[in-house]
Amino acid sequence: MWLASVAAVACLTACQNGALSISLPTSSPSHDGAGQDGTGPAGGAGSSGHPLLRVHDPRRVTGTMPAHCTSRDHGRLPDPRCTPGAVDPAVTQGNLRSTICHPGYTKTVRPSSSRTDTFKYEVAYPAYGEQHSKKTELDHLVSLELGGANDAANLWPETPSTPNPKDKVENALHAAVCDGKVTLKAAQNAIASNWETAERTLGLS
Repeated sequence: MWLASVAAVACLTACQNGALSISLPTSSPSHDGAGQDGTGPAGGAGSSGHPLLRVHDPRRVTGTMPAHCTSRDHGRLPDPRCTPGAVDPAVTQGNLRSTICHPGYTKTVRPSSSRTDTFKYEVAYPAYGEQHSKKTELDHLVSLELGGANDAANLWPETPSTPNPKDKVENALHAAVCDGKVTLKAAQNAIASNWETAERTLGLS
């Protein structure tokens, strides 16, 4: 957890290359292509068709977001260029019982609402061209309960119906991973590629 003096201010900037970013007063997280054991490629594809980013950023919002993003399916799916998906390398197939399958895990990694609101309105909304008055949910493409990261590559302003149907998919995949029906990597890849078809892709529906 951040010390109060460190967590007081998050400086939001517009990068010269046109990407919108949130600049945090700590060292940057690792964006590498290593596999979950740290020895090889991540192997799984996100919504962009490229390997999922691996970022360890508990309770922080990190990363950059390109400008001119366009959501798909009426806001239900993100722009794959801007939100390809990102996972926390600290969550592995071997430690599921002490991480995502342990009750209360998401509370230990979820950023505060003040941090997510700042990112939502000052970074995600401008990037996706949303009006400040529009009601959306800043959603994790790969949910925290599936080992998703808090990086910009895993966030977008979703326009869901109520209740959000993605929540049901996330819960189903979480249960399947914790019950040993599908692997963590398979679930992460499926939901990052397209959460609307993830259960069917994994043979869960």
